[in-house]
Amino acid sequence: MEIVRELPLDQVLLGDAVRLMRMLPAASVHCIFADPPYNLQLRGELRRPDDSLVDGVDDDWDRFTDFAAYDAFTREWLSECRRLLRKDGTLWVIGTYHNIFRIGAILQELGFWVLNDIVWRKANPMPNFRGRRFTNAHETLIWAARGRDSRHRFNYQAMKALNEDVQMRSDWFLPLCTGAERLRNEHGLKLHPTQKPEALLHRVLLSSTGPGDIVLDPFLGTGTTAVVARRLHRHYIGIERHPAYVEAALGRVRRARPAPRDAAATTPERRDTPRVPFGSLVERGLLPPGSVLTDRTRRVSAVVLADGTIRAGGLQGSIHKVGAEVQNAPSCNGWTFWHLEREGVLVAIDVLRAPPP
Repeated sequence: MEIVRELPLDQVLLGDAVRLMRMLPAASVHCIFADPPYNLQLRGELRRPDDSLVDGVDDDWDRFTDFAAYDAFTREWLSECRRLLRKDGTLWVIGTYHNIFRIGAILQELGFWVLNDIVWRKANPMPNFRGRRFTNAHETLIWAARGRDSRHRFNYQAMKALNEDVQMRSDWFLPLCTGAERLRNEHGLKLHPTQKPEALLHRVLLSSTGPGDIVLDPFLGTGTTAVVARRLHRHYIGIERHPAYVEAALGRVRRARPAPRDAAATTPERRDTPRVPFGSLVERGLLPPGSVLTDRTRRVSAVVLADGTIRAGGLQGSIHKVGAEVQNAPSCNGWTFWHLEREGVLVAIDVLRAPPP
């Protein structure tokens, strides 16, 4: 088989997921989002003995699924995912009770390292019309690194900012895809039975990728992953075998408008903040000796000294040591505790560590 030597960036490919994935070079993508089929419609429709089609979320799925065949298919596409991920890449897989537990066991057997399981709690779930089970009101996402030693990307500060400056939890309360976002065919029926909301993919991609990263979706459906990736300035590769879904995905991607590139950047992580000694700011004249620092409420103040220490009353030492002592606290991040006045506004001295534009 001929190997594709250049990645088909920002393209939607029509064809079988595993076959097309095998044509991509190893260690070439940063992140994979997969919403795999519940049954084997990729390899032929699954039907009951009366020849009626088993729907992906039908209660009869367990009764008529060939689990050995489904597991073999799952192992096949997950193996390709692991081959395609970069060393520090991550995989997202979403599913329901029909398939997510089988998928989870197999990805662990293949060497993936589970980072989180996320519960997507649906704000507007479909009711259980038969009244014989609880309403199925959630789906599960597994987030996994390529391996145990991967230094995976997690935009913690961005997720915290998205959640009103509170650490984001592993239960996400988001509505189903409805209204104008839900694609419908010429008869007014849902074009795709499990179209995912763009809000869900926004959170997935914002948390684990950066601008310019490459995202693969091997079961693209109607293109939600590609649309959100384009909007956030991520490259995408989408694979889908259903021609009608491919056509819909291409239309959605063409209509998607990327945000300004600087607006697609995430909040810098603290580990990415340059390690600049406070004394170097004094040396460079950004905080000359005699500069006055205060806390954000102006209750305490300190004077910057020539050797890079600060003095507050009878206390002298580093910005961290003095900050802790004036608060009677065991420790303190002096970069965020101490502020200086700029044009009548207090700003944290942390801003002085930012590289020049």
